Amino acid sequence: MATINTPTTPRAGQDDGVDSTDAGCGYTVVLRGQAWTFGVQPDEPVLLGAEAAGVELPNSCRNGTCRTCLCQMLQGAVRYRIDWPGVSAEEKADGWILPCVAYATSDLLLDVPAALRM
Repeated sequence: MATINTPTTPRAGQDDGVDSTDAGCGYTVVLRGQAWTFGVQPDEPVLLGAEAAGVELPNSCRNGTCRTCLCQMLQGAVRYRIDWPGVSAEEKADGWILPCVAYATSDLLLDVPAALRM
């Protein structure tokens, strides 16, 4: 399993109007540009957590090959169930992730300019 880490994590509790799965939620994901927050379980990809909260992230294949969902993780850590998630080593080092196949292992701060409310 591949894991990507950055040094700090955002904190939960922001009142942003996006419905979160707060009860029993594993981690909090904050979208920087929109200031939206949603919860994600450790056993679900970030993309599915976003959709459950009414947030649409760009996506297409949902298996890590098309790179449509590629976004930058500014804080936090994720893991992948496969070693090759469609992101180069250089991109990983710069914080780029694929939310369709990325599983949060901490709270996350993401930059996803094209995110929309569903």
